[in-house]
Amino acid sequence: MARRQEFTAEQQSVRVLKVGERVRHILSELLARQEVHDDIVSAASIAVTEVRMSPDLRNATAYVKPLLGADEEAVVKALRQNTAYLQREVAKRLGLKFAPKLKFRSDESFDEADRIEKLLRDPKVARDLGDDLAADD
Repeated sequence: MARRQEFTAEQQSVRVLKVGERVRHILSELLARQEVHDDIVSAASIAVTEVRMSPDLRNATAYVKPLLGADEEAVVKALRQNTAYLQREVAKRLGLKFAPKLKFRSDESFDEADRIEKLLRDPKVARDLGDDLAADD
């Protein structure tokens, strides 16, 4: 009788991260090679910035960002319409017992970084940061 291998919490989280990164690479490759037969997806250069896996590896949320200012909503909608094809390709190339169910979301982290950058450039904030820096010297 085969014994089920038990993983520690740390090993499990590392595995989740590794599988997420493999899924990201597979999706990036599919999109870069324009293997998705959709006009909107083929016309846009799409970056897969992150893939977050559920702990059981059955669900994957892919965060995407179209480059060169392409219409984000239309691209995400087109990816959602082609989810079945992308799931099949990921399953084929991943080689896991269960293929993860894909969800596509727009990556908001760049917008958030811009917002924080603008806040830090505010004269009032810069003044406060300047006082802290002078006190440290």
